[in-house]
Amino acid sequence: MEALEKERPAEGQIPHVKDHPPVKFGQVGVLLVNLGTPDGTSYWPMRRYLAEFLTDKRVIEWPKLLWYPILYGIVLSKRPQKSGKAYEEIWNKELDESPLRTITRSQSDQLAESFGKEFPNVVVDWAMRYGNPSIKSRLANLKEQGCDRILVFPLYPQYAASTTATVNDEVFRALMEMRWQPAIRTVPPYHDDETYVDALAESVKRKLSELEHEPDVVLTSYHGIPQSYFKKGDPYHCHCMKTTRLMREKLGWDKDKLRVTFQSRFGPEEWLQPYTDKTVEKLAQDGVKRIAVMEPGFVSDCLETLEEIAGEAAEIFEENGGEEFTHIPCLNDSDLGMKVIETVVRRELQGWA
Repeated sequence: MEALEKERPAEGQIPHVKDHPPVKFGQVGVLLVNLGTPDGTSYWPMRRYLAEFLTDKRVIEWPKLLWYPILYGIVLSKRPQKSGKAYEEIWNKELDESPLRTITRSQSDQLAESFGKEFPNVVVDWAMRYGNPSIKSRLANLKEQGCDRILVFPLYPQYAASTTATVNDEVFRALMEMRWQPAIRTVPPYHDDETYVDALAESVKRKLSELEHEPDVVLTSYHGIPQSYFKKGDPYHCHCMKTTRLMREKLGWDKDKLRVTFQSRFGPEEWLQPYTDKTVEKLAQDGVKRIAVMEPGFVSDCLETLEEIAGEAAEIFEENGGEEFTHIPCLNDSDLGMKVIETVVRRELQGWA
C-alpha cells in the first residue's frame, strides 16, 4: 500500500508496484462480430470452417450421438467440396478472401475513422464467430490495448439463438479464461430500429430507380431456422415479420407487393416457410415476369446472398418463365449501412464514451 501512496500513476496506467506486470486501462472497445468465413476454398479450410460451424449446439440442436456420425461420416466428407466451389464463384480474388471478410473489415475501419476524433478512447475491431479472426483473439487484443469496457455487436438485426446467442456464448467463454475481465455490453436486436428500417427502404428505392420497369413483387428473404427452434420460443420469426411490416409501411406497399420468405434450409427438418426458392419458382410459373429479392437479415453480402439468391434463385426464376430478376444488395459498408451501424453503436455506448 505504501508503494501505491508514494507514486501517482499516469492516466490509463496501473501504478508501479515491484514485479507487477504493466496493464493498460481506460479504453472502450467495440467489437463487430459477423457469422464467419473459411480461410480458403480448398477442402481442408472448408472442412475446418464447416466443422466449427456445424458442431455448434446452437446451430444444430440434435444429440451428438445422432448428429456426429452423420456430420463426420457424410457431411464433412462431401460438403467441403460443394461449398468450396460455391465460394469460388464469389471469392474476392484480389484479396484472396470471402466478400464477408472484406466487407466486415471495411465496416470496422469506417466506424473507427468516424469515431476517431469524437471518441479518442474508443477502439474498434472485428471478428468472426466461426473462422478467423476469432472472437477470443480480438477480445484479447482489445484488452491488451487497455479496453476495460467492451461493446460486442453481433451483426444480426433479428435475434436468433443460432446467431446472436452463439456470439454471446463465445464471448463469455473467452472471458472465463481472463483473470481481469473487461465489463461487457452486448447489442440487442435492432429489427425495428427506425434508422435500420429507413435504410432498407431507401436501398430498395435506390435500386429500383436504376431499373426500366418496377418489379411486380419484391421478396424479403431471411435465413431460415428449423420450425422446432421457433416452437421452443425463438423470437426470430416474429422479428423478421416485423421488419418487413415496417418496411411496407415506409414504402407504402401491401402484402402482395412486399413478401416474406426464408432461405438456406439444411437437413431433413421442416424450416420456417414459405421457402424462397419455392416461392420464386411458383411466381414465375404463375406468370409473374419481374421480381426483386433482398435479404434484410444479412448485414453484409455473403455466400447466401450472392451465390444462393443472386445466382441460384435468379436461375430458378428464369428457368420457370420469369424474365427480369433483380437482386437488391445488402446494406454492406455503404453510407446507409454505416449509418445504421454507427447509430446502434452510439446508442449502446451511452455512459461509456
